[in-house]
Formats: sequence, C-alpha cells, structure tokens
Amino acid sequence: IGVGQTVTMGIVSALGRSRLGVNQFENFIQTDAAINPGNSGGALIDVNGNLVGINSVIFSQTGGSQGIGFSIPVSLARNVMEQLIRSGSVTRGWIGVEVRDVTADLAASFPMTVRRGALIANILRGGPADRAFVRPGDVLVGVNGQPVTDSTAMLNLIAELPPGREATLEILREQQQVALKVKVGKRPANVSG
Repeated sequence: IGVGQTVTMGIVSALGRSRLGVNQFENFIQTDAAINPGNSGGALIDVNGNLVGINSVIFSQTGGSQGIGFSIPVSLARNVMEQLIRSGSVTRGWIGVEVRDVTADLAASFPMTVRRGALIANILRGGPADRAFVRPGDVLVGVNGQPVTDSTAMLNLIAELPPGREATLEILREQQQVALKVKVGKRPANVSG
C-alpha cells in the first residue's frame, strides 16, 4: 500500500499447525499478528527480538488480515536455507510408506492401546521401510524419540531426516512396541505422499 515498513503485534496461538492445504510439508506457527499481502517473508519475533518464524500464510476470505496468520518456524527455515546454500536444492528424507491417521474409529476396529500415530497402510517394495522390515498394519508412534501424533507429523519428522542416515522407528506391532532401524532414503521428486 506504499506506506513503508510496518510492525504489528500479536500472540502465538498454536504450534505445529498443519492440514492447511498450502504445502505437503506443513508445520506452522499460528499467530494473531496481522499478516497482510506483502508481509509474507517478514520476521515473526519474540519480545526480545529473537527470530521465531517467517510469516508466510494468512487465513482470509477477503485477502486481508482476519487475525489468523501462519509462520514457518525458524528451525525449518534455517534448515532449508542451509541446504540451499550448501547444494542449491532441498533434500527431504523418505522411507517409502503410505500412512493413515489413527482415528478413534480405526483404533476401535483394531486391538490398539494407542490413540495416536500413523498406521502403515502400504509399503514400497524394496524401499527403506521394506528393507527395515516395517509391515502394513504397524503403527508408527515415534521417530528417533520424537512422538508421532498423526500422519502429517510423521511425514514432517521423516522429511527432516538426512538421507543416508540411520533412524529409529518406534512401531506398535500386535500390541508390542518394537524399535526398527531404517536407513533414510532421498525423497523422490514424483512422490505425492
């Protein structure tokens, strides 16, 4: 609008927001600080001036701020920046599985003691998960000690892992917790899930 630099103030409403339909990898900070067209890419800072995130998306039916904005966490932005500087591209980890959320209905239909995680629905033959003996029907509940709350969290956790490194998958299989080591692969460009 041609008024120069502006500063807005707000609070962080939530962390780890996903399923906004913006990107395949979503892990946003929700804020009520006004983010208007032209503000994307601006800094989300705390009261001490520390960078917390990069403003990127607004929820709006009119195109203007309605008090719901989303920022990319600085840790993710830094990871992407470092990869771009180092190699000119962003590489994401991948294990070759198709997953579903563990819903209440799904948990009730199986003898499950957990109500969170990512149900392994399908495995790419010969892929990293297949070589690590992950099976359809397993429920992925953790990656390297980080809890998996749903399929989106699982996708984000795996995507952040460097290809070629070993990761520990915490699996619930037939009511037993199993830890499997998987060598993380490089996410193919044509993969949608």
